[in-house]
Amino acid sequence: MTSESWLMRRLRGNLPRVQAITRSWAVEQAEQPARHVVHGPAKRIVICGDDPLALRLVRELIGQYGVHVTAILPSAKRRYGPEIARLLAASGGRIVEAERPDTEAFERAELAGADALALVKQDDIGNIDAALQAQEINPKIRLVIRMFNLRLGYSVRRNFADLRVLSDAQMAAPAFVSEALGEVAPVHVRVAQRTLFVARRSEVRPDDVVCGLARTVGDEPELLPQHDADADLVLAVANGERAATVVARGERSERRRSGADDRLRRWWRRQLHSPLHTLRSLVSRRLWVTALVLIGMLAAGTAVIAHYKHVSWWNAAYVTLLSELTGASPDLESHWPEKLVTTLLGLVNVALIPVITAAVVEAVVNARLAIALGRLREPLSDHVVVVGLGNVGTRVMHSFVDLGVPVVAIDRNQNARGAQAARDRGVPFIVGDASNVETLKAASVDTCRALVVVSTDDQANLEAALESRALKPDVRVILRLFDGRFADRVQRAFGITASRSVSYLAAPAFAAALLEREVIGTIPVDRRVLLLAEVPVVAGSSLDGAPVAAAQDVGEVRVLAVSTDGERQTVWAPPPAYVLRADDLVTVVATRLGLGNLLAQTGGTVDGSR
Repeated sequence: MTSESWLMRRLRGNLPRVQAITRSWAVEQAEQPARHVVHGPAKRIVICGDDPLALRLVRELIGQYGVHVTAILPSAKRRYGPEIARLLAASGGRIVEAERPDTEAFERAELAGADALALVKQDDIGNIDAALQAQEINPKIRLVIRMFNLRLGYSVRRNFADLRVLSDAQMAAPAFVSEALGEVAPVHVRVAQRTLFVARRSEVRPDDVVCGLARTVGDEPELLPQHDADADLVLAVANGERAATVVARGERSERRRSGADDRLRRWWRRQLHSPLHTLRSLVSRRLWVTALVLIGMLAAGTAVIAHYKHVSWWNAAYVTLLSELTGASPDLESHWPEKLVTTLLGLVNVALIPVITAAVVEAVVNARLAIALGRLREPLSDHVVVVGLGNVGTRVMHSFVDLGVPVVAIDRNQNARGAQAARDRGVPFIVGDASNVETLKAASVDTCRALVVVSTDDQANLEAALESRALKPDVRVILRLFDGRFADRVQRAFGITASRSVSYLAAPAFAAALLEREVIGTIPVDRRVLLLAEVPVVAGSSLDGAPVAAAQDVGEVRVLAVSTDGERQTVWAPPPAYVLRADDLVTVVATRLGLGNLLAQTGGTVDGSR
């Protein structure tokens, strides 16, 4: 039986019921005065941490899923503790103050009766230690750990009954990289033997488009528009041939050739000018001025000797260098200008040799320091400057290196997390304050293509962005800021290219993991995010026996596919009348609000039981 005939049989057999359900559902939708969040039964989740991700996660779980949250943090009066405390007080949650999450703190938080535990501190080893203690108290608890070193996380996962390891840095890095390069975020996911990726509609064939994601024309993107054709950002299926080989082949080839020619010309210019630039960067300005003054005096002396001895310039230079500088005998018969010049040349001889020696020594020492510390050994152009080598900055740096994009890193701490990684990968690393103009000049910001500022200090990030604009007004600036409304105001007021919040991009995936829902991908759109998720239909739920149209929600949820019969049959782009049944697996792209509503419709519980 072919998939088409199987699908048509299923539709025809349920057509009367489908029509009745669809009409009923349409009436209900029309009678609803406004969209609201539908919550399933509340779960108990414990969150350990007091940083931006912990705050976003608490807000996500309470606002989108109606979860009962207990937070373990060092103090409700420091960092993001006051905001977390206000959220929990309003929702009936609890605060447990403890310097670190340990057995005592877990017992006070009643972890034995909790459904899930999130460990989101930026401490890989501390999170693993806390997870081991938590498992001793509640062997069946679901654990979600934030880790930078994913290799370590995956290695220890086998020692836990139910553990998910997530990296907020890994989730957020593609968004910063794509904005710096002016491209679509490189999102790829595998769904039912198909690889899906995000692209511009103009870059893929119409037959490869799975669904429209957003209409990005204008100040505010429109997510999941009602008319799919209105979306210029789409989700497409990979067929082994990317956009550059499909759309406008001749035009793109010409563009690539032109770009290659430009890069070749820039390379040759760098090679021709690099010796002088390198020497200038290795010798201090004071020595340069002194040496130039002495050389100027030698040139003037050569001119005087050539005039009074009636010899050529070459002979005069020869006499100057080999006679006067080596200590010529006085000539009483010479004219007074010649006597004066000879005397001055003797003094120049005394001063020039130490200056040359000092310049050579300084250049050698500076060159060795530049090599050892990874600083720029010559000026760069068309590169990307990354400010902040923490978790996110290190991921961003690795991404640029992997893409072959020249990158320079800046951090005020010479022992930053990514400092050794930068040296290992040959990335110039400048230790200094990025809000200082001299530090930005040392990184050649005035000739860079983009500046990515991703330190954890919003104020320092903004200062660095504004100083960079003073050096190069048209530079692309991608800024990490926590507060979305503040970021929007900054973008409008100062012309910042884009701003992103790491916690905003990562929190939905952490929340879904805690609720045992499989979020298989996140798609950043401006400062908003869409989620790719697989949601099972539980027997007896409101969607059991309902049409696909009941699961769709304009601007919030779009159904991509329905897998049935133990996921052996997959219907892509199911029609609105297609009837959902218990144990179907629905693949959707949704907003956080839309996914929260859909979870309540499909399951009646949030623990994944069917």
